[in-house]
Amino acid sequence: MLSLEHISWRSPDGKEVLRDLNLTIPDGKLVVITGPNGGGKTTLARIIAGIESPESGRIFLDQEEITSLDVTQRALKGISFAFQQPVRFKGITVRQLIETAAGSKVDSGKLCDILGNVGLCAKDYLDREVNATLSGGEIKRIEIATVLARHTRLSVFDEPEAGIDLWSFKNLIQVFQKMHSDLKGTLIIISHQERILRIADEIVLLADGAIRAFGAREDILQQVLIKENVSTACSKQEALFHE
Repeated sequence: MLSLEHISWRSPDGKEVLRDLNLTIPDGKLVVITGPNGGGKTTLARIIAGIESPESGRIFLDQEEITSLDVTQRALKGISFAFQQPVRFKGITVRQLIETAAGSKVDSGKLCDILGNVGLCAKDYLDREVNATLSGGEIKRIEIATVLARHTRLSVFDEPEAGIDLWSFKNLIQVFQKMHSDLKGTLIIISHQERILRIADEIVLLADGAIRAFGAREDILQQVLIKENVSTACSKQEALFHE
């Protein structure tokens, strides 16, 4: 179980991004954190992963305080983080990247299973470099494969739909559904995409640095969609006003 208590964070220019935030995420759930742009979603994800440190507050993983642990130390505790734009590694093959994530050599059968779970054929990808020749959808799925190789307890994905085409997005949804059904760990996905919201067990609505709603998908989804539609309509009206 992940618990965040009274988390606050300011940007370098002094803007208050998160304000006294409290959140408890149970084990084994697929939780989607959503909300308007600038509401603090990515900052919260980075704080959970240890990339950023909160200005105040405490973080617990299974009742053990991890507030002071950096991203590497949290990775050793079983927390993984997938970026909006995954890093490409010139000169490193997919095989090497997965084995680095696993922390040891991985036999061919296991490598095939891992890549197969994210919809990639091992013989086509294992010896390819993780470079610009890979599409956005391919690189996202390879990054998810590294998460599978780590067997993490808690995996955080920051807007995984960013930069990929519709076909890749459909496949990504299936990958997350399979991860959720096959793994015992917790998945946290930062997204405002309705199709991702619809596969969640629980939804967190984050706006202006505070949690506005949190609960089971069936209780929260309609509220989130209404707010999203209102926000979109307001943005369109504002754009028309300035034309």
